[in-house]
Amino acid sequence: MTKPNLQIALDQNTLADAIRIAHFAGSIVDIVEVGTILELQAGQDAIRVLRAMFPDKIIASDTKCADAGSTVAQNSKDAGADLMTVIDSATIATMKSAKTVLDGIQVELYSAWNWDLAEKWREIGIEQVIYHQSRDALLAGEVWGKKDLDIVKKFIDMGFKVSVTGGLNLDTIKLFKDVPVYTFIAGRAITGQADPALAAQKFQDEIKKYWS
Repeated sequence: MTKPNLQIALDQNTLADAIRIAHFAGSIVDIVEVGTILELQAGQDAIRVLRAMFPDKIIASDTKCADAGSTVAQNSKDAGADLMTVIDSATIATMKSAKTVLDGIQVELYSAWNWDLAEKWREIGIEQVIYHQSRDALLAGEVWGKKDLDIVKKFIDMGFKVSVTGGLNLDTIKLFKDVPVYTFIAGRAITGQADPALAAQKFQDEIKKYWS
């Protein structure tokens, strides 16, 4: 089974802080994400800088696009992004228009999706979804468990490449053993640590325990 990617979510309030963390951990991860907060603060410059820092890495633009799909996708692509998120509540038309510009469109799942919609995403060529435990849900006491695994597995059975995110830590990884997850996305578990490089390496080592 193919080893899942490790993605670092840079959701810092300043580009300088994001660059500092990326300098230490960026070479260890597989995908570098310009998080929503960072994009709101630094715009497309954040993508351009990280692309310059990591010319051979996959760069993700976490726009959570809800409208103007082709325009937002073009902006992300021009800045150097390979992947871009659209929020699950976006219309099929928005997703379709974004997909015409940038092939790597990922639907980030919150609460506005259902299985019928997911079938329509596949029909228009969407290949990636991000299963997301929101920060607010985690703060309210929700934890990763069987319900999450069942949903992830069903999306995979439908033909999607599935990334998982939301309060991930090292203990979360083993819950997905034997599940062909596409990417584990970690934010504060890497970026909030005193040694981001060490934290990222621990994630990679943990992933390699269960996937070769």
